Amino acid sequence: MRSDRAERSEGPRANQGWVLRSVDLLAQYDSYAMIRLISPRPLLMIAGSEAESAYFSREAIEKAAEPKELVVIDGATHIDLYDKDEYVTPAVAQLTEFFGKHLAG
Repeated sequence: MRSDRAERSEGPRANQGWVLRSVDLLAQYDSYAMIRLISPRPLLMIAGSEAESAYFSREAIEKAAEPKELVVIDGATHIDLYDKDEYVTPAVAQLTEFFGKHLAG
């Protein structure tokens, strides 16, 4: 599996290390604990098939109530979805379709 870390995504002063106190805080944090409360607002998660972070999107979709959808962009990493037209274009098309369907009055 390719790494999502890419030279183009790192700032010149970015610290690549961990602050020791962060480990405990991260272990206790659950960003999806209340995701069911988003409903009935539509939830669309887009992930690259090669993204190391894709499991977060799958977990969110599993826990969320309808309407929800997970779109996987084949071949993309997490960072690719920021700036590579071959991946951004289909992601934007999915955004347009999903929210056009679910937010249109």
